[in-house]
Formats: sequence, structure tokens, C-alpha cells
Amino acid sequence: MPIKIEVQLRIPAFSNSYHSPRTEQTWLASHFPTLAFYSKLVSVVWKASLEAKKNQYTSASMARDSQNIFRDLESVGVRFYIDNLKVLQDLKKPCVFIGNHMSALETFILPGILQPFQEITFVVKKSLMSYPVFKHVMISQNPVVVGRKNPREDLRTVLDQGLDRLRQKISVVIFPQHTRTLDLDVSHFNTLGIKLAQRAGVPVVPIALRTDAWGNGPLIKDFGRIGPEKPVRFYFGDPLTIKKNVREIHQHIVSLIKDKLIEWF
Repeated sequence: MPIKIEVQLRIPAFSNSYHSPRTEQTWLASHFPTLAFYSKLVSVVWKASLEAKKNQYTSASMARDSQNIFRDLESVGVRFYIDNLKVLQDLKKPCVFIGNHMSALETFILPGILQPFQEITFVVKKSLMSYPVFKHVMISQNPVVVGRKNPREDLRTVLDQGLDRLRQKISVVIFPQHTRTLDLDVSHFNTLGIKLAQRAGVPVVPIALRTDAWGNGPLIKDFGRIGPEKPVRFYFGDPLTIKKNVREIHQHIVSLIKDKLIEWF
């Protein structure tokens, strides 16, 4: 069942959008937002890992921590603009969420946005399952794990394991890009999510996002500079029903994301 925690994000019931309020920052957050944020993130992830090792980390735990991280980002000046939330409120069945991939932010934040409405899991690359500390959290969420070296094998994995999650009424979040980018490289934006939704008979919900406020690090890609001057944006497209029109749906999703990125940048 979806977890009713939306009040923690101060999103009014049945509101179609959420825009971060302006808040005062501490001296540390104002002058060193990256340091202020990561000092909090490390604590959240460490505690989550300890819970996961004890098999006590649930989807509700993930949603709770995601929303804590959301507020920690706001506390250092990052502002969120989340639009067309009515799409999530109106969903009556599991779906496949398909979005562009820009930074680590969406992986940490989407559970706190989506979980109040849909039980979710992610399609993730195999390397994430070996990250120190964080791997225990990922494993606890029963993700669909792909190698990203053999496209045919990845397709079978996503179709088989993704279908299993959807039959359990767990929606699947997939970022079809091979890597994180500011723009959308259509040649690296595959149709795995659409094919999964087609096989499962569930709708696709496109997600256009801008998350470059959480930079990609030069040494560890997941931990780069936090830039409060850059707005974080999420836009949820209307659900799309897939019959035999995979190519048409793919083009619609690509166009929606590209149009939003042009608007936002």
C-alpha cells in the first residue's frame, strides 16, 4: 500500500505543485552548502545502512529518509519545483516511471515524492550494489539490477524481474540513459521501460527532471558540488497507455523531456 507521508513535504492535499518556500540558512549552510549538506547525508545513509543490515529497512524507511534528504537540501538553499502532481494522485494501478538521468539527486529524492502514492523500486546498474555502506540500502529495496554491458540480457532482466515487481503492485522507476547528462542524448535513451509496461499492461508515466544542483563529482561521481543557485525541477507527464505503439510512445516521452529541458535551461 502507498505510504501516506506527503504532509512531511508540506504539499497540501490535492495540490498540483510544490514549490520550496524561501528559508533562512545557517552561516555554514549559506557559505559552505556542500559541506553542510553532505555532513547530514552521511548520517542519514549510515543509519539507513545499519537498519538494512538488520533487515529493518523498509520502503517506509526509504521514503522517510528521502524526505529528510529533501529537507536537508532545502536547508542549504536548494529550491524544488515539482509540477503536475495530480498525475500521481490519480494513479489507480502500478506503472513504469521513465525519466532522464542527471545526477544522484533523483535517486535519493524520488522515493520521498513517489512513495506517498505508489510503492516503488528502481532499475539500477550492478555497480551500485557494491557501493560501501549504501549497498545494504539498495539491496533492501529489491531493485531490478542490470549490468549495462549486454543489452539483450538487460532486456530479459527488466522484462522478467520488472514484471514480477509490477505483479506485486510495485511500480518500477527506470532511467533509460546509459549515463548522467545535462542534455538528452536520444541515441542512449532506450525503450526498456516502455517494453516492460507493454508486457505488464500498465501505463508509463514520463518524468522530466532537472537536478544539476547536485553536481557530479570529479573523483566520486555521486558526490559533487551542491549548487543552491540552480533550481531542482520535476515534471510528471500524463500516463500513457501502450498497445503496439512503442515507437510513438518513445518519441512522445523524448519530446516531453527535451521540451522541458529547453524551457528550464
